[in-house]
Amino acid sequence: MSTKSLCEPVRPHWFYRQPGGEREPWLPLSYEDSQKLEEAHGKQTLRDVVVPIEGRRYDVRLKERSRHAVYWTEPPSEVRRCLWFYKGNKESAYTPYSENTGQVLEETYQTAVARNEWKKKVTLPTGETIFLQSPKIITQLPSTPDKDKQPASPTEPTPPRVLERGLENMQLDVPEGEPETVDHLVFMVHGIGPACDLRMRTLVQCVNDFRSASLGLISSHFRQTAEGPCRMGRVEFLPISWHTVLHDDTGVDKDMERITLPSISLLRKFGNDTILDVLFYNSPKYCQVIVDTVATEINRLHSLFLQRHPDYTGAVSLAGHSLGSVILFDLLTNQKTDDDEEVMAEESESSCQSDAPEPQVDCAVSLEDILGGRGLEDHLRVLHREQVDTESLLLCSENDLKDLGIPLGPRKKILDLAKKWKRSRAGASPLVLNGLAAQEGLAQHWTHIPETNTTSIGYQCSNVGIGQVSVNYPQLAFCPQAFFALGSPIGMFLTVRGLKRIEPRYSLPTCKSFYNVYHPYDPVAYRIEPLVLAGGVELPPVQIPHYKGRKRMHLELKDGLTRVSSELLGSIRTVWQVFSQIPNSALPLVGGVSDAAFNMSSDSQDDRMEVQTVAAGTGPEALRKDVKVGMLNGGRRFDYVLQEKPIEIFNQYLFAIQSHLCYWESEDTVLLLLKEIYERQKAPTLQQQPDPVM
Repeated sequence: MSTKSLCEPVRPHWFYRQPGGEREPWLPLSYEDSQKLEEAHGKQTLRDVVVPIEGRRYDVRLKERSRHAVYWTEPPSEVRRCLWFYKGNKESAYTPYSENTGQVLEETYQTAVARNEWKKKVTLPTGETIFLQSPKIITQLPSTPDKDKQPASPTEPTPPRVLERGLENMQLDVPEGEPETVDHLVFMVHGIGPACDLRMRTLVQCVNDFRSASLGLISSHFRQTAEGPCRMGRVEFLPISWHTVLHDDTGVDKDMERITLPSISLLRKFGNDTILDVLFYNSPKYCQVIVDTVATEINRLHSLFLQRHPDYTGAVSLAGHSLGSVILFDLLTNQKTDDDEEVMAEESESSCQSDAPEPQVDCAVSLEDILGGRGLEDHLRVLHREQVDTESLLLCSENDLKDLGIPLGPRKKILDLAKKWKRSRAGASPLVLNGLAAQEGLAQHWTHIPETNTTSIGYQCSNVGIGQVSVNYPQLAFCPQAFFALGSPIGMFLTVRGLKRIEPRYSLPTCKSFYNVYHPYDPVAYRIEPLVLAGGVELPPVQIPHYKGRKRMHLELKDGLTRVSSELLGSIRTVWQVFSQIPNSALPLVGGVSDAAFNMSSDSQDDRMEVQTVAAGTGPEALRKDVKVGMLNGGRRFDYVLQEKPIEIFNQYLFAIQSHLCYWESEDTVLLLLKEIYERQKAPTLQQQPDPVM
């Protein structure tokens, strides 16, 4: 190594450390983010500079040397500009020196190189002694009573630390960075409990893994076209959390503590934190809290995302795990379309022109009685300041509330609550909570149960409808491109609510793509396609391909044996038909399926033939995916099953809980989302050669 190369300045790299004390490891930022921080550091401005990093999900305040999350609540992390690193004999990773110590080490090293002076000791301002043996061997001596004496034997209890200059000789996995362009935005809603997997990781950590898998699969499965470069960006995944608001802000945890028995305390606490979330969602009071939190957080992060990505023109999708998928399904079922708004406006205008007397309004009721308990207290103060009472509120339009500075979400809530209160005072039946488009697909015969004095929210039970709790479902600020339900009990919830069948014409009012993704051993997941199919037709779910390009080996072996058996059975049947003189028209359908099984509302004879082929179990996989099963997914299949791993087939019960939490780290699931997202953008996929998959 030449003297010139030794004298070249070390390349700094920026690291961060999560809060939690000295034991937390220092993690490197990507090369791209480190370069951004280094450029900002070089400008040396007096004011504090904020540098967005990690896909603009974090901001680094350069002067404070702190890293702050943008979209979720997280303690700030310490950030450090690193030049030199050390590692002890029993330490697995290098630790960066402080910036001042690193600068002193670099100046000392440069002086030794320039003078070619080695085998010398240097005492740092921190009191540590550094031994420069050669340009490549530099150690930190242990603290001993006699600091001028180098340890004579490597067998002493505290061996010296090894030092490294820069990242060049360190075996450290440093990411390159993320594409700046975002092609699509996905909000992910968690299920029950504060943790999302068996490692007790938070939603943020699990979504981070999902995002990382997405980056890798975009790089490996999407490529440039022959016509020109396809500038692939990335898909941004953002977490939507509601558990903390439900359990902390409402005070329900303290209420539960008062009545929880002291025995088996850990098990009871686990139940209160997780399983009770299902009961809370079926409570009218806490269901309102959950749906308000989810919708408000989605709209807030959507607005914040657009502020940080002003050039974004892509679409938005939703994904929910477990109970989170049920929350999103109920929320999307109750979204209103533009047609719904026009119909309601026409009905309102027609009502105003009617000769019927205007119902008397009880103006003695205060605004607090109508709007209280809905998180609108700050806006109530605005209404009081403008001397708006109950009567004047009913005369206000949306523009009036907008002029008062009330944001879109709250003013929609205020107008909706005022309208419902007015109808209830006039003796009208409660408003149907589903949009008009939803009414065509799901029968809405609601039976109103009188409210008690203990709560302002009541139940509305359905005889044949979807039986949702009667709450005010907020409206989202966008129409989702797709909705992905992961390990979802939606089918079970609909059945328990009394729903027998979903009309094939039904689709979510503002979302035309829907995927029900599940692991075959997931104890919480249920199918939904059987609720749409009629006449006893049974369709197997669509099997999700492995991300490496083929089925797992044990599944291929199973399919091969099934195919051989089917061919042998078919040969025997053919021989029997030749010898028997029975006309073909008198024979039963293949597989013993009757004509009644295919009495579906298909548009053509070809559709019935496709269903017949699949029901007989003889159709190819592509044909099974093309069968029409209603409009929940635009006429396409929507029950998708993952391939189990070979080790999982030995004991399904052993892997049951794990299978319900597998989606966060499943490349197969991630690739299914990416294919749906980029299919709309006509992005080409890379055709990989299939490799053996275990």
